[in-house]
Amino acid sequence: MNSFVLNSIRFVLFVVFQVLILNNLEPGLGLYAMIYPLFILMLPFQMGTVPLMLVSFVFGLVIDSFSNTFGLHASSAVVMAFFRPLIFKWLSPRDGYETVESSVNVYSMGARWFLYSYGTLLLIHHAWFFTIESFKWNEFLWILVKIGLSVPCSFLLSLLVQFIFISNKKAVR
Repeated sequence: MNSFVLNSIRFVLFVVFQVLILNNLEPGLGLYAMIYPLFILMLPFQMGTVPLMLVSFVFGLVIDSFSNTFGLHASSAVVMAFFRPLIFKWLSPRDGYETVESSVNVYSMGARWFLYSYGTLLLIHHAWFFTIESFKWNEFLWILVKIGLSVPCSFLLSLLVQFIFISNKKAVR
């Protein structure tokens, strides 16, 4: 399938899932599940930093418009998109990324790489999100609690989504 069409379908599905399902869940304790950062991670390797940040900005703005968060998701998505090439370069395989498919997921990159790269990017995203949301340094411990609960929840939810909706082409062979 064409990369543009596939990413457009993912765009819509991630927005719908985040806005209609995850934004309406309120388990309490500062837990806030976010699946949309996975969309930014799964964009093709070949995408440059500026187009990646523009797509992330538009994506975050769409989520903000439905969530009534006034640019909070957009700024977090842009920060994550800014750090994505740096994290990918830092964690690049020995042979580089030339042999990798155009889409980034746990199957094409491996569980260890996915844990380190997506875990780091998700931590950056959530740290920015909850710090800007609170914008008070006297709530620093509460921000840490939100990050500590939301990052593992979002990470596990992202893994679950990949295991359900992305086929493992290596296992089919």
